[in-house]
Amino acid sequence: MAAVETAMSMSDRSKARRGAFFGRRKGHALRPRQAELFDALLPRLAIQLAKPAPPDLKLLFPNPVDSIRLEIGFGGGEHMIAQAEQHPCTGFIGVEPFVNGMAKALAAINLKNLSNIRLHFDDAVFLLEWLPSASLAGVDLIYPDPWPKRRHWKRRFIQDESVAAIARILRPGGELRFATDVPDYAAWTLKHLIRSPDFAWTAERAHDWRHAWSDFSATRYEAKARREGRVPCYLIFRRTDDGRWTAG
Repeated sequence: MAAVETAMSMSDRSKARRGAFFGRRKGHALRPRQAELFDALLPRLAIQLAKPAPPDLKLLFPNPVDSIRLEIGFGGGEHMIAQAEQHPCTGFIGVEPFVNGMAKALAAINLKNLSNIRLHFDDAVFLLEWLPSASLAGVDLIYPDPWPKRRHWKRRFIQDESVAAIARILRPGGELRFATDVPDYAAWTLKHLIRSPDFAWTAERAHDWRHAWSDFSATRYEAKARREGRVPCYLIFRRTDDGRWTAG
């Protein structure tokens, strides 16, 4: 577990300096096999932000990929893993600062022998700064923490600054896909994205936000939300082509 303790220590210092969009980082103790994967597999899959991004992000993956997608805050990795299986020619970068969620994802990646996933075990803000302009085909934000108390709204991931950061790394026509079961967070996200000149909301009718996109992979969290009567909302925003940022 030396790798995880070192990474958490460095990240927590950065979190204290800059603030963060996530809360606690560790829950129950890891099983021995999970701890082993942290020390053996995570270093192989982790993106090294201390080095400059490669001229072509596709070089992050051992096998050729056609495009690259990012999932911010993947939880236990269910959606990301399913997407990677469905789209073997797409490269996926997953961000998760929570130890137990990362442990679950590592176990699934190891079990399924997936080679089209790379990971970032820290705050997404640092990765967004590192990624080249117009380098991604899509960004997924699936059931992010809604921070329901008004005094915590500043910790919601969707802010004007993060919207601008995502716009920079998305190529023209790329999509930001967002899912939540919290009506207030859906409204918050719509407000921030609609006022951004970099994005266009793709919905044309109510069906478009009431039903998930075609390749959406449902999670256990979503199943629990539905059982408890919470209704998911699915939003897709397309990156406009204003020429402000170009690849590279």
